[in-house]
Amino acid sequence: MIAPLMHSLACARLLRTLALGATAGFVAAAITARTATALEYPTHPVTLVVPFTPGTGIDIIARTLAQRLALAWGQSVVVDNKPGASSNIGTEFVARAGPDGHVLLVTATSFATNAAINRNLRYDPVNGFAPIGLLANGTLSLVTSNALAATSVQDLVNLARRAPGRLNYGSSGNGTPQHLTMELFKLDAGVQITHVPYKGTAGAINDLLGGRLDAMFIPVHTALPYIQQNQMRMLAVLAPERLAVVGKVPTMKEAGFPGVQVGSWYAMLAPAGTPPEVVTRINTDINAQLNSPEVAATFARQGLVPMTGTPARLADLIRAELARWPRVVAAAGIQAD
Repeated sequence: MIAPLMHSLACARLLRTLALGATAGFVAAAITARTATALEYPTHPVTLVVPFTPGTGIDIIARTLAQRLALAWGQSVVVDNKPGASSNIGTEFVARAGPDGHVLLVTATSFATNAAINRNLRYDPVNGFAPIGLLANGTLSLVTSNALAATSVQDLVNLARRAPGRLNYGSSGNGTPQHLTMELFKLDAGVQITHVPYKGTAGAINDLLGGRLDAMFIPVHTALPYIQQNQMRMLAVLAPERLAVVGKVPTMKEAGFPGVQVGSWYAMLAPAGTPPEVVTRINTDINAQLNSPEVAATFARQGLVPMTGTPARLADLIRAELARWPRVVAAAGIQAD
């Protein structure tokens, strides 16, 4: 009786040992496969989809990184501009792309604002993407026409309060960050200023210079050439501190509106389901480029500051932005075109 029992116990121990060994082998094989996937990436050309027109700040960010990543990866990295529908066309394209890291989205603040305006998006801004990381941050500024008798934010508020709805402002389109930023300012200031949407920034700026528009929010780097030639006034910057390039211009906080803090952020995302090890590889390589003096200098000429960080940091930012804008959209009655 003892011998058969001992034999059974020995067999059980052997089977358990074999099972543990097999499990360890499977785990080791999985780790090796993931490591190999990251090391082999990319296996063919990578496409950076920019859902905006060429020549814009975000396009310059994408092309700067594309050139440097191509050298680092030994694969061509191309920029594909897919503008339209307030960036929704290009964004949806990436959401439907294969989740292998070879089609990536370079996007901006509108990624979050679009979700607040359009409840019928054909992609999920949270579950449809794998965040890779932040790329850069830009600063918006409040500018006015030289024809408007306002040299400060408070002057603008006083004029708007004396004649509700008489003043107007332009934006690069309905539901764009510039549009929502002005609506946020109107809520905080308790004023009525009429919105005039354009199909891009250029037309709005031309009308501002011609005195047909009174005010608008635009990036500092876009406004700077006109400010230097005294063709428009900059009343405030939407930054925590004053900017060296426009050192005399106060922040919105200094102007009495600390709640109007809106940054123009730029980021990269991959389709949902992209292997975490590939996301980590791309994040690491991009951060290395963003930390280079050459990239910093290129971005600085566009009024941009390189931003680095983990995928988790970008995920937190997106969640915060998605929670922020619905109140503004609802209060202003903004609807998708």
